[in-house]
Amino acid sequence: MKTLSVSCTLSIRELRDQYINKEISPEEIIAEIVQRAHVEADWNIWITPPSYGLLQPYLDRLKTIDPEQAPLWGIPFAVKDNIDVAGMPTTAGCPEFSYVASEHATVVRRLVEAGAIPVGKTNLDQFATGLVGTRSPHGETHNALRPELISGGSSSGSAVAVARGQAAFSLGTDTAGSGRVPAALNGLVGFKPSLGAWSTKGVVPACASLDCVTVFAHSLEDALAVDAVARGKEESDPWSRSYPMPSYKLPHKVCLPKGELTFFGPYAKEYEAAWTAVVHKLKSLPINIEYVSVELFSEAAAILYDGPWVAERWADLGGFIEAHPGVTFPVTEQVLRSGAQEKYDASSVFHAMHQLQSIKMEVKNLLKGAVLVMPTAGGTWSREQVRKDPITTNSAMGLYTNHCNLLDLSAVAIPAGEAAKDTPFGITFFGLAEEESLTCGLADVFVHRKVQTTPVAVCGLHMRGYPLEKQMIACGARFIREERSAAKYQLVKLATTPAKPGMIKKEGKGASIALEIWEMPLESFGWFTTSIPSPLGIGKVELKDGSEVPGFVCEAYAAREAEDITSYGSWRQYIATEK
Repeated sequence: MKTLSVSCTLSIRELRDQYINKEISPEEIIAEIVQRAHVEADWNIWITPPSYGLLQPYLDRLKTIDPEQAPLWGIPFAVKDNIDVAGMPTTAGCPEFSYVASEHATVVRRLVEAGAIPVGKTNLDQFATGLVGTRSPHGETHNALRPELISGGSSSGSAVAVARGQAAFSLGTDTAGSGRVPAALNGLVGFKPSLGAWSTKGVVPACASLDCVTVFAHSLEDALAVDAVARGKEESDPWSRSYPMPSYKLPHKVCLPKGELTFFGPYAKEYEAAWTAVVHKLKSLPINIEYVSVELFSEAAAILYDGPWVAERWADLGGFIEAHPGVTFPVTEQVLRSGAQEKYDASSVFHAMHQLQSIKMEVKNLLKGAVLVMPTAGGTWSREQVRKDPITTNSAMGLYTNHCNLLDLSAVAIPAGEAAKDTPFGITFFGLAEEESLTCGLADVFVHRKVQTTPVAVCGLHMRGYPLEKQMIACGARFIREERSAAKYQLVKLATTPAKPGMIKKEGKGASIALEIWEMPLESFGWFTTSIPSPLGIGKVELKDGSEVPGFVCEAYAAREAEDITSYGSWRQYIATEK
C-alpha cells in the first residue's frame, strides 16, 4: 500500500476509483484513519474514536456485498454523536445522557446498506446547542487549519474529521446553522437538505420541528452522492417528507442582500473583502442579480432564539436537566433553561407561529425561482475569545444562518476563497424547499463551471420593463449595458399585435438605433432563436464601434406594410412619445 500522508484528504470518487483499480483496500483505509485519529487525539475531534474492534464487523460485511451494486462501498464516514449508530454510545456531548443505540438512525442505516463504514462518533456542542465548537466536556474541537480558532458548531467534530482526512464525509445536524457554519470555517461543503428530506429518526432532538441531518464533504458532488442514498421518506418518522433528488438547474435570478452587511471578529475586514470578491464573481455569471432587503430573514431569525421556539428545546431536554442537576455544560444549561421562562406561554407560541407564517409567505414569493446568497458566517473568533464571552460570540455566528429552517429553506454552503491565510471564507445558497436543484445548480456553476454565453442585442419588447423581458430572464439572460447600433439601420413599427419594432439594415442611409446588450447562456440561445416569429429573427447586428453581435433583425419585406419610426432613434422614445 502507498502510505497516505496525514494531511491527505479523502473523497468518495477517489476512493471508489482506487478500490476498483485494486490500488487500495478498505482495510488499509481504516488502518490509516485509526492512526490519524490517534495522532490527532488532542484535537478533540472524537467522542467514540475509530477502532478496529468497532469497525471489523463492517469490514467483514463488505466481503458479502458487490461493490458495483453498493454506491458507497468501503467509504468511511463520521457520525455526529447525537445520531444513533448501533452498538456505539450516543452521548449528545453529555456523558450522563449516554446510551448505547440498539439500532442505526435511518440515515445511518441507509448509508451502511449502501456499503459505507461509520468509523466513529464525533464531538459536538453539547445537545447541539451552539455554533462555536467549544461547548463540550470532551474538549474544544480545534479548527482544521488554524487550531487557535474555533471549529464552528455544533457539528464541530464532524466537520474537522473530514477536513483532517479522518473520514471521506460526515453526518452533522442543523437546527440554526450547525451543518453550515463548521463547513465554512473548515473549508468544506455543507449540504442541508429541505426539512424532512432526510429522516431524523434516531437523532437526539434539539428542536424536533426544525432539525435536519446534514452532510460535510470536500465537494458538492460527494455531498449529493450521499444525498442520493440518504434521501427518502421514512414511514415511521412523523417529520419525514418526500422530495425528489436535486439536480443542477440555474435560478432565474440571484438575490443579494441590500445595503452593507455586518462582519465581526478579528478578521472582520478580511471577511468583508472576501464577500466583495464573491459579489463580483456572482455578477460575472449570466444570471440576473437583484438586491433585496434581508429584514424578513432577520425577523425570522429573531423568532428562533428570542421567541418561543427555545421552549421546544426545553420540552425535549428539560426533564433530563432537572433530573441531573450540575451535569450539563454551564453555558448550554443557561441556553436551555431560557426556554422555561413564563413568557413563553401558549399565547406567545401562537403569536409567533402566525408571525412566522406571514414571513414565510413573503419569502416564498421573493425566492420563487431564485436563490439567496449570503456569507455563511460574518466572521470567526479565537477559542480564547469565545471562552471570555461565550454568549455574544456564539450569537454572532448565527447572524446569516438562523433563519433557514424556520423558513423551510434548503441550503448549500460552499468554500469561496480565503479571508486570510489558512482562514477559509464560505457562502451559502438558500432556496425554497421544493427548489433544491436551484441551489445546487448555482453552487456548481460558482465552484466549477464557467458558463458559455453569447451577447444578444435587443431593441424592443425584450428590453427591460417590457412584456418579453421575462422571456430573457427565463433563459438565464442578464442585462449588461445600453448600446447603440451603427448608423446603418431603419427602425419600423410592425403591424403586429402587440406592436413591436423591427431593425432593417440599410447600408449608407440608415440611423443609429438604441439597443440593450444582454448576455445569455448558449444552452438557452438555440431555443430562444427558434421561438422568434417572422419577420423577426436573430442575425448579426453591427454596433457603433464596428463590432458585430447576435441580435434582433427584421426581414426587409416587412417595411412595405410597417410604419417608419427611424427618426425616434429607439423603441423607448417612440413609446414615450405615443403616450
